[in-house]
Amino acid sequence: MPDDAAAARAAAEEESAFAHPPVDPDATASYGDHPDQVIDFYVPRTDTPLAPLVVVLHGGAWRAPYDRRHVTPFADFLARRGFAVANVEYRRGGEPQIPAQNTGSEGVAAPAPLAGRWPETFDDVAAALDALPALARELLPRADRRRTVLTGHSAGGHLALWAAARHVLPAGAPWRLDGPAPLRGVVALAPIADLAVAEKLDVCGNASLQLLGGHDRFAERQPYADPALLLPTGIATTLVQGRADLDVPQAVAEAYADAAAKAGEVVGLTLLEDVGHFPLIDPAADACAVVAEEIAQLAW
Repeated sequence: MPDDAAAARAAAEEESAFAHPPVDPDATASYGDHPDQVIDFYVPRTDTPLAPLVVVLHGGAWRAPYDRRHVTPFADFLARRGFAVANVEYRRGGEPQIPAQNTGSEGVAAPAPLAGRWPETFDDVAAALDALPALARELLPRADRRRTVLTGHSAGGHLALWAAARHVLPAGAPWRLDGPAPLRGVVALAPIADLAVAEKLDVCGNASLQLLGGHDRFAERQPYADPALLLPTGIATTLVQGRADLDVPQAVAEAYADAAAKAGEVVGLTLLEDVGHFPLIDPAADACAVVAEEIAQLAW
């Protein structure tokens, strides 16, 4: 259990990250019929004639209450650093299977919404990225799609790593690509990068287990969903992780980096001292500038 000081710092970091007002996009486009199948676009706020394209996948443990709006300040921050930005929404988990008992009673909390939808969460990320080149051509004419970097925070970090590994999915997987996605690289921020390790550590309240449909389906679906099993990708990858992260501990990122090394692939791992989970997407935090620099190193 974290000590009181660590917990207080984590709470303050989360409050700061969520204190920024949402930033409306310059354009929004649908990639499907569901209300959550949309992408927000932010044009670069600089005079760069042709800007790298950064694709953002938000976090929130794959749960419905956390949508793309909470990372719009981060998307705007990247746009102000000279990037064209696509902020992707996708379907997430809904109501818990077991109704809360006495949720109005003191000390008894309602259960968290389920994490993710199988297969819809993965369907949406794959469909969004497949539709993105044509949508960006229309709505982000200053985006250089040849310099596309995929980034994601927490559960979105998992999805970013997964999306970059679609060409190494098992044969017959509906999301499999014949070759690597046209990416300059991936920058995964505090990613839930190894689902088995995350489950052992009870990251985000068994979110990894719920994402794959529970104990009965976890082992069956893990080869199709766990980035740590989808290696090597051949795509430049960097993980950015706070050492003081209480939500997705450092051990999860390290497990993915170790798995990559065993597969013959070098994955960058940038560890930030005295940084927790949320400063990575908080424009007011120094860690966010580090993230932008990591993206720039791959994009430029």
